[in-house]
Amino acid sequence: MQKFDELDMKLLFELSKDGSISVPILSKKLGINASVLYSRIKRLMKKKLIKKFTIVVDDSLLGVGVKASVGINRDPKFKDNIYKKMMETAEIVSISEVTGRFDVIIKVHAKNLEALHSIVIEKIGKIDGILNTETFVELQKTDKDPSYSIL
Repeated sequence: MQKFDELDMKLLFELSKDGSISVPILSKKLGINASVLYSRIKRLMKKKLIKKFTIVVDDSLLGVGVKASVGINRDPKFKDNIYKKMMETAEIVSISEVTGRFDVIIKVHAKNLEALHSIVIEKIGKIDGILNTETFVELQKTDKDPSYSIL
């Protein structure tokens, strides 16, 4: 395991809150020389701790009115085909193989409850090898600021 120090953790925290923050502003905020921060960020990227800088989109402005998690049990013989079909389904935004009572949990975005129902029943439920599904509609979501510490 690679070693990262306290400054690395502070950088991760600040960049995860706002990846578009400029290095000069970050420099003032952390009280660290900008050239040191530039080299630290490059090092964290080279070591692949920072994989990419990205944006956060307001999905509601794109018509997403319902978000849900769907637990799926599948026939293991159909694993590859199920994965392929789910990757082709635009409304599925993530796929996670998990332990516990489900084999897979997917995140789904839909326009409304009727559209979610159609996605789960018509698109997901009809994939060969899907044994059963259970849908959990997101009522409210609160994101916490990340907590990075030196382990």
